[in-house]
Amino acid sequence: MSHFKIVLVAPEIPGNTGSIGRTCVALNLELILIKPLAFDISEKAVRRAGLDYWKHVELKSYESFEDFLQNEKPSPHQLHFFSKTAATTLFEVKFEKDCYLIFGSETKGLDPKLLNEYHDSLVSLPMYSEHIRSLNLSNAATAAAYEALRQISLKIT
Repeated sequence: MSHFKIVLVAPEIPGNTGSIGRTCVALNLELILIKPLAFDISEKAVRRAGLDYWKHVELKSYESFEDFLQNEKPSPHQLHFFSKTAATTLFEVKFEKDCYLIFGSETKGLDPKLLNEYHDSLVSLPMYSEHIRSLNLSNAATAAAYEALRQISLKIT
């Protein structure tokens, strides 16, 4: 009964993915991981990490972004790519039910080809200080998820 989905493309830090998984469980969202993953998400590895909620994460995994597109079949207006270079902030975007919030890896962000192809679908989180380069991936995903939920909930009720 997910209102929208969070997509992580080539995540590198297991703690960030774990925190985003926790947000997904809290909000009843599906988490989609697009390979390559820089860590192991086998049941044994997850149990060893103490992620007792992980079994409740509604999780899908795809081999590539193309595989994701072929299987999910989203329309372009459903895709929201988060990038610090985007001119449009998440407060200017109109999130709709069944959309996808898409985040790149912690060190590389999203592939420049995706950024070019989906230029009109890029979204940023406002940052007003010149003293930081970016926000932590799990913080950014959680902030975006709550704003999307706020907007979508207003339309549902």
